[in-house]
Amino acid sequence: MTRNCPSVKIRLAACLFLLTVVLTTPVWARPHGHPAKQSDPSDPGYVFALAAANHFLHAWQTADLENGMVLLSDSIRHSQNADKLEQFFSNGQERAFEIARGHGHPGRYSFPVVLVALRGSHVTRKLSEIVVLETGKNDWVVDKLP
Repeated sequence: MTRNCPSVKIRLAACLFLLTVVLTTPVWARPHGHPAKQSDPSDPGYVFALAAANHFLHAWQTADLENGMVLLSDSIRHSQNADKLEQFFSNGQERAFEIARGHGHPGRYSFPVVLVALRGSHVTRKLSEIVVLETGKNDWVVDKLP
């Protein structure tokens, strides 16, 4: 028994040390400086902006060129080639999208998105963002394509 005693004491000391490190890590890892900005927008327009992004991406998902074009800003419609826009909406495969929490300010929000497509037996994921602008009275348009 005395032979195992130092081994047990070493193991106990190691466990206590690791426990101390684990319990004090949040203190060491605490950020210094200014608190983080609030991540939940309080602007009611955020809901309309998110809805516009969702409607646009649904039009992309279902290859609905007509409804997708209505949701584009004038600057996008005039700066993009018509063939390129039609190709963006064309549906050659199954596809879906994921929208993450947006950021911005009243009148303009950006939402990180992932465009997911099935090509044969492979799933492709394109990371991007969609930017929406308010044009007045809760009307929102896409000002940057994903």
